[in-house]
Amino acid sequence: MFGRIALLGLGLATASATLAHAGDLKVGDPAPAFAMQGSDGKTHALADYKGKSGVVLAWFPKAFTPGCTKECQSFAAGSEKLKGLKVAYFTASVDEPAYNKKFAESLDADYPILSDPGKKVAEAYGVVHEGRAVPERWTFYIDKEGVIRGIDKNVNTAEAAEGVVAKVKELKLAE
Repeated sequence: MFGRIALLGLGLATASATLAHAGDLKVGDPAPAFAMQGSDGKTHALADYKGKSGVVLAWFPKAFTPGCTKECQSFAAGSEKLKGLKVAYFTASVDEPAYNKKFAESLDADYPILSDPGKKVAEAYGVVHEGRAVPERWTFYIDKEGVIRGIDKNVNTAEAAEGVVAKVKELKLAE
């Protein structure tokens, strides 16, 4: 019995260490794998882009809230410039897929808004953590090989797309 309790305790400690480490992602780390349903009804996975293009993953706290609406509107309005970069780009939240679909439709968004209602991907990226039930507003820049090349933790919601365009060019993510 004691052995099982000790193993359970070790397992919980390992899980806690893994989650604590997830929030410590830094430039140069491999990006956590993801496969999330998009507002377009398709599943989008990081592996789909390996060796093909860089990926921008912009987490936001909650659909239909003022700051998140501004951020996602910026992506929708900046779609021509973003598409010209030849990188895959997504916004993501822990909202249900149907809710993000309605949100995307309300914005006339022509890019997928990803959903992680189980919060596993959000936890892996460290945007959901102890004391934080909704994602931090952080944007991850991932190269073709799946390595994090930039993390923006100070997103300007109204100018999010312009910031992404500048950062993708600075990091040469589209090359």
